[in-house]
Amino acid sequence: MAARKSDGRKMVAQNRKARHNYHIADRFEAGIALTGTEVKSLRQGRASMGEAYAMERGGEIFLINAHIAEYDAGGRLNHVPTRARKLLLKKREIRKLIGNLRRGGMTLVPLSLYFNERGRAKVEIAMATGKRKYDKRASEKERDWKRNKQRLMRADN
Repeated sequence: MAARKSDGRKMVAQNRKARHNYHIADRFEAGIALTGTEVKSLRQGRASMGEAYAMERGGEIFLINAHIAEYDAGGRLNHVPTRARKLLLKKREIRKLIGNLRRGGMTLVPLSLYFNERGRAKVEIAMATGKRKYDKRASEKERDWKRNKQRLMRADN
């Protein structure tokens, strides 16, 4: 089942590899256009964002390849699990995102899928640039050093 955070968010899915594979720049909160069976499946916590990404089509932003499992009691009204889903953003935000995408070198990466305090499904997306292999090694080395430093601090006390 989905976990509840302290700020009222009910987390459904996270893209944990995003912070490992990308340098995160700007973050945006976007609504997502869903069908009824998709919402019911999300409320059960049955979603995955491991292979998901966002892209521009016809002046709009779409979430591609996010897997929302079929709702068990959906019957013939069920949805396609990996269909493209429209993200709901303000025009100014869409123009900014499209400008950054067309300039090159930037990617739209979904970070998490959750329900906000009002019960609306939201996606946190970020403008990101891909990390190189040496960047990944450096961040891993830094993470290990912080972990060891905390361990040493605890041992001193």
